[in-house]
Amino acid sequence: MLQLTINGESRQFVSVTSISDLLIELSLIGKRVAVERNGEIVPRGMHAATALDSGDQLEIVVAVGGG
Repeated sequence: MLQLTINGESRQFVSVTSISDLLIELSLIGKRVAVERNGEIVPRGMHAATALDSGDQLEIVVAVGGG
């Protein structure tokens, strides 16, 4: 089981191994998001290749359009 802190909230996941997996699990795939892992921005092109470890601290920001 993977223990992550996302936007300050502790969460547990069973089948998540990468940032892409996490975005799918959180229903954020296809949305414009910025992801920071342990204080460093992860470029969108690296989401699938970036493995997550228990204890990781993530900040996920969803871009919202409007006028």
